[in-house]
Amino acid sequence: MNPLRKLTQRLKIFFGVSLLLFIIPAINAQEILTLNKAISVAETGSPDLKRSMLNLEQFQKNLEAQRAALKSRFSLDVSPVGFSRNRRFDNRVSQWYTNENFQTNALFRVEQPILLTDGTLSLTNEFGWQSNFSDATDSESQVFYNNLYLNFNQPIFTYNRQKLELKELELSFENANISYAIQRLNLERNVTEFFYNVYMAQMNLNIAKEELANTQKSYEIIKNKVEAGLAAREELYQAELNLATSKSTLQNREVSFENAKDQLKLYLGMDLYEDFSILADVAMNPVRVDLEKAIETGLESRMELRQREIEIENGQFDLIRTKSQNEFRGDVNLRLGISGDNPNLDQIFDAPTNSPSVAVSFNIPLFDWGEKKARIAAQEAAIESQKLNYSDEQNQIIIGIRQAFRNLQNQLGQIEIAEQSQTNAELTYEINLERYENGDLTGMDLNLYQTQLSERKIAYAQALINYKIELLNLKIQSLYDFETNQSILPSELYLDENNQ
Repeated sequence: MNPLRKLTQRLKIFFGVSLLLFIIPAINAQEILTLNKAISVAETGSPDLKRSMLNLEQFQKNLEAQRAALKSRFSLDVSPVGFSRNRRFDNRVSQWYTNENFQTNALFRVEQPILLTDGTLSLTNEFGWQSNFSDATDSESQVFYNNLYLNFNQPIFTYNRQKLELKELELSFENANISYAIQRLNLERNVTEFFYNVYMAQMNLNIAKEELANTQKSYEIIKNKVEAGLAAREELYQAELNLATSKSTLQNREVSFENAKDQLKLYLGMDLYEDFSILADVAMNPVRVDLEKAIETGLESRMELRQREIEIENGQFDLIRTKSQNEFRGDVNLRLGISGDNPNLDQIFDAPTNSPSVAVSFNIPLFDWGEKKARIAAQEAAIESQKLNYSDEQNQIIIGIRQAFRNLQNQLGQIEIAEQSQTNAELTYEINLERYENGDLTGMDLNLYQTQLSERKIAYAQALINYKIELLNLKIQSLYDFETNQSILPSELYLDENNQ
C-alpha cells in the first residue's frame, strides 16, 4: 500500500479517537461523561466545594443571628416558689428574732437595641405575691406588688459597637461568598485538568496498544525470516525483547489509566465503583485574544481585589477598637418607673410610687505609660501593610494575565510544531517499516522509530490540551470568556443569600 495512503488512514483514525474517546470499551451501559457534565457533577459532589459552601453557610448564619439580635427581645423569668427562714439580730432592741418569707413572682422584660446610637431601651414589669412573718413583732404581712420600669442606657464618647459588629459580619459573609466563587472557578480548572489527565492516560493506553500490535507484527516477520534462514537469530532475540517491552509498557499504561480515573472520581465526588466513559473534544479552535481587554476586565472584576479591600476595612475596625482601649467614655442611664403594693390585687395601684432615676458615669484614663499610643502605631502599620498587599495583588493580576496570554500564544506555535513532528514521524515509521520488511533495517532500529512515533503522537495531543487549559486559565485570570466574548460577572458565581 502507498505510504501516503496509509498515513492518511492513520491520521483519520487518530483524529477520530481524539474527538470521540471512550475510556472503557462499550460493555454494558456506561455513563458518558463530557467535560461540561463533569463540571456539573463536581458542583454538587466535590468535597472541596462542599467545604466552601459549609463555610459560607456558617458566616451567613452568624450574620442572620446578629441581625436577629437587633430586634426586640422578649423574656419571662418565673419564680413559682421562694421560701426562706432566717435567724437575725436586731441592733435597735438588741435581741434575736426569726423571719420567714414566702413569695412567688414573674418578671417580664422587653429589650430593644438601638442600632443608630448603640443604646438599649428596655421595659420590665415584675409582678408577685409575698408573705412575711417576724416573731419580733409577732406580725404577718401578705401583699401583692407590681414594679413597672422603662430604662434607657446610652454609651457616650465611644464608637458604636453594634454597628461595627454588624458591618464585620457582613464583610465576613461577603468574603466567604467571594471564597466560594473563587473555589468554583478553581473547580472548573481542576476538573478540566483531571478530565484531560484521564484523556491523556487513555491516549497513552491506545498508543501502547498500537505499539504492541506493530511490535507483534514485526516479531512475526522476523520470526518467519529466521525460520527461513533469511535473518540472523540475534534479530529474533531483539524482536522478543521489543515485544516483552511493549507488553510491559501496555500494563503500565493500563495501571496509569485506572489511577487517573480514580482521581477524577474522587475530585468529582462520584461513587468510586461507578464506571463511565468520557467524550472529549480536543479539536484545535484558535481564539482571538485582546490582552488589553483581558487586563482591563481583570482589574475591574477580580474578586481577590475585593478581598484585599475587606482586609483593609477590617484593619480599620481593629484600629477603632485599639483606640477605644483606655479611652475616655461615659454612660447615661435613665429610668422611669411606677411601683405599687396592696393586700388586695385590684388595689395595687391605688397609691402608686413613682421612682425615676438618672445616672451619668465616666471612665477617665489617667496614664498608661504609652501603651495605647504604641498599640495604635502597630495597628496603623498593619493597615499600611494591607494597602501594600492590595497594590501587590493588582500587579500580580496584571502579571498573571500577561503570562497566560504569552503561554496561549506560545501554545499555538507548539501545536504547529507538534503536528508537523507527528506527520514526519508517521512518514518516517512507514518508510522504515518497509525497509525492515525488506531486511534493510534491524529490529532495534525499527523500535526506535516506533518509540519516536508514539512520543510525537502524545506530544501533539498534549499540545492541544495545553492550549485549552491555558485558554481556561486566561478566562479565570481575566474573568472574561474570549470564546463567547462575554464577561464573567462575580455576582453570577456567588451563592445567593436568599436562595440557600
